Amino acid sequence: MRILLVNDDGIESPGLDALRGCLTDHEIWVVAPDSERSGASHALTLSDPVRTRQVAERVFAVRGTPADCIL
Repeated sequence: MRILLVNDDGIESPGLDALRGCLTDHEIWVVAPDSERSGASHALTLSDPVRTRQVAERVFAVRGTPADCIL
């Protein structure tokens, strides 16, 4: 099964790593904000470019909100 993990605590969140480690039988993709964005889960970035950088295989950090990560 292919699973997309997104959070609002940022790409460096220990909880995100723990969840990813528990799902080793699946194809896991992680796309999370580059820093903590709690309280902005449904917000969209409209006035600035949304930048993405690859951190590892199937792991991406986004300069934006969690909703930007999904889009």
